[in-house]
Amino acid sequence: MSTETVTSHAPLDLERFLPYRLSILSNTVSQSIAADYQDRFELSMTEWRVMVILARFPEISAREVVDRSRMDKVAVSRAVARLVEAGRVDRGIHGEDKRRSVLKLSEAGWAIHDEVAPRAREHEQEVLAKLDEDEKAWLNRILDKLMA
Repeated sequence: MSTETVTSHAPLDLERFLPYRLSILSNTVSQSIAADYQDRFELSMTEWRVMVILARFPEISAREVVDRSRMDKVAVSRAVARLVEAGRVDRGIHGEDKRRSVLKLSEAGWAIHDEVAPRAREHEQEVLAKLDEDEKAWLNRILDKLMA
């Protein structure tokens, strides 16, 4: 490969490219806690994220889970099906709209959530311990601004 071929292109500087860096950071942080619940509960990262959303927003549809999480619709659908089959999520009918199904954690789902969530919070604190209080506040402001 000649130098001319390499220099005629403009590859992204991935080490400085924000979407890449955010993705790497997200994967690094998520995977370090995921190993624990994947091994203990045979729970995928997507399944755990669905469970967390249902804990925070019970009795919402799978579509609303997709909207809140920005996860792939097919991945959420598969995760919900596995969670329902495993007895971790209950699927019901919306009170006012009989055509609309809603999801909520089952007792078994809550038991897993209540065991994993404190560990996830501890892990978050370990990650954030690298920042001082001002940096934590700035990080939250920046993330809020970028997500708006």
